[in-house]
Amino acid sequence: MAKKEKKKVSLEAGLWAACNKLRGSVSATDYVNVVLGLLFLRFAYDKFNEQREKLLADEDKKDFVDNPKFYSRDNIFYLEEHDRWSYIKDNSKKNNIFTIIDDAFKNIEKNNISLKGALPIGFYLTLRIEPSKFSSLIDEIHKIEYSREESDDVIGRVYEYFLRKFCIAAKSEKGEFYTPANIVELMTMLIQPYNGSVYDPCCGSGGMFVQSAEFIKNHKGNKKDITIYGQEANDKTYKLARMNLAIRGLNCDLGDEDASTFTRDKHPNLRADYILANPPFNLKNWRTANELTNDARWKGYEVPPVSNANYAWILHMLSRLSYNGTAAFLLANGALNADSEEYKIRKQLIENKKIEAIIVLPRNMFYATDISVTLWIVGNHKKPKKVKRNDTEVTLRNRENEILFIDARTLGDGGNNEDGYVLLTDDDKKKITSTLFAWQSPEWKTSYKDIPEFCYSATMDEIREKDYTLAPSKYITFIDHDLDIDYEAEMSRIQSELKELMIEERQSQFEIEAAFEGIGYGIK
Repeated sequence: MAKKEKKKVSLEAGLWAACNKLRGSVSATDYVNVVLGLLFLRFAYDKFNEQREKLLADEDKKDFVDNPKFYSRDNIFYLEEHDRWSYIKDNSKKNNIFTIIDDAFKNIEKNNISLKGALPIGFYLTLRIEPSKFSSLIDEIHKIEYSREESDDVIGRVYEYFLRKFCIAAKSEKGEFYTPANIVELMTMLIQPYNGSVYDPCCGSGGMFVQSAEFIKNHKGNKKDITIYGQEANDKTYKLARMNLAIRGLNCDLGDEDASTFTRDKHPNLRADYILANPPFNLKNWRTANELTNDARWKGYEVPPVSNANYAWILHMLSRLSYNGTAAFLLANGALNADSEEYKIRKQLIENKKIEAIIVLPRNMFYATDISVTLWIVGNHKKPKKVKRNDTEVTLRNRENEILFIDARTLGDGGNNEDGYVLLTDDDKKKITSTLFAWQSPEWKTSYKDIPEFCYSATMDEIREKDYTLAPSKYITFIDHDLDIDYEAEMSRIQSELKELMIEERQSQFEIEAAFEGIGYGIK
């Protein structure tokens, strides 16, 4: 009798079942490390096996089914027999399963230079999980069903899942938060990284790069047309990014190690076409008092203060942009009005015509914080230029004397979804992007218009009058909805309701007094 195939489950359901298998054996904060490694092996094998089946089905290529070159040319890892998920699954009940997994990671890293130092070699040997329980965990991982799109970003999706369920945001006390794919998608829609170099100076698990590649794929482009550069200061997250990009077949340069972008910049000579970033919010003590005071990245500006790195990130990114480059990044709302050195830097950025648009996003879009953040669009110049947009080359007008402000706080689904976090709908993202594109268009006087409570194109003179604040609420017109109230009708309604309440109150008082008098305790 043929062995019955176990029922497949969704990624999220499988991850929850995996967590249940780990309860009592490892701490909740370590779940992600245990599960991620196994999922990497599982999905790497699935992509390998898919390629293997294609080769076997091709009469001209089936003889090359065990030739690693016929896998690596499509950015797929060739897996030796003992490194394959099928082998691990068949041997999951053996006492040496942890050694089998560790050897698999060693071989995969040895045969794929892009993964050097990224895989969790030695980690599984340290686990104190009963082999039977670990075998059950492997069974749960094996049951997971997924679409092609899900498998392509398995690392990011799993990381996102554990953030939602267990709030394990790495160093969230330092203002670091995983950027939900919903926000990253909006960012890629706004700057449209079709080809050239893409840079993220604080790349986390690589979500910005993943979404850039996804954008290109959705527009029938070739992900090989982008070159990826990044840097990450946290060791574990740095390795996650390497794994995430490798399993998607994305070539990247994340530097030779995890390192601070400020003190050990791994790409000092880079001039990127696009920058996508979510720097740590309000990072304090990012340098010592006498450190980096003469750094070339601040040339022409005040030195960013030790107390907050927000403007250090801005100046760093500007220094890494090509002449025609565009950056989209997130910052805490406080950067819009910050004073002292930050005020001086912001004033100079505005006068230097570097800021294109400011977009305030809704609250509660992040998994580990409910704060509202601002999406900045900046570039080295706002003069007319040609860009590729929605598969077509278009010309942008001169926007040197204007900044576009958008208030998107009322958009989104209000958190009415299974995760409970606010998501921008497809229509919301289209509304924001189409507003920016219409404003940038040479026909902007007919294609764009200021909309109360949503958007406003502010002139340099207006911004100077507002003392260089970048808070959209200072420019966007807000309607006094109290003016829509019919006061006569409303006061008559309140008067009527109040009269009824007073009558009821007097009646209640009378009944209480009568009750007490009836038992001989009259209230005088």
